[in-house]
Amino acid sequence: FSSTEPEVILDRCMSISATVVAVDSPCRWSQRGSSRLCERKLAEKKISCFSTPSRAKAENNDFYRWVFNGARLYSWLEPEYPLFGGQWSRGPMCIETFPYAVLRAINGSNAPAKPKAKVRRACLQKLGYDESKLRNIDFVDAALCAVAADRFFRNEFKPFGDNADEGFIIVPRSALWQ
Repeated sequence: FSSTEPEVILDRCMSISATVVAVDSPCRWSQRGSSRLCERKLAEKKISCFSTPSRAKAENNDFYRWVFNGARLYSWLEPEYPLFGGQWSRGPMCIETFPYAVLRAINGSNAPAKPKAKVRRACLQKLGYDESKLRNIDFVDAALCAVAADRFFRNEFKPFGDNADEGFIIVPRSALWQ
């Protein structure tokens, strides 16, 4: 299944009775202006990711269109799948995740970032998934997001961040996060 329309994605999630929906896009804007706490916490673990600025700083920068698209998706999902804010009551929920952090959680601190598609496909294979029908890196990353959602559902996750105002990035529990 593939769609770029938030309402279609929401309908699909509801039609399959999804419990956890994982999204690879920032769920909130920075309150400080340059990055969110969850991104800085990942950086402390030597996991680099894009820094999400304040909404005001992003508005005139075309690079952040993908973040605005993600915000649109979250706004459609949140009435049915509330965004994780630090606690989960086992009901429907939406989480933010980051495929490279999922890869690092599974493969460890020496997991190379490149060649991106090959390394991420190997990670999925290591977990026992058949990745052969995933047509491109976007589908591979979506599968890694699904891994994060599954680990979240099983309470085998680590939230990076500490406030709902800037959001949390959810990754599988790992010895790296101890």
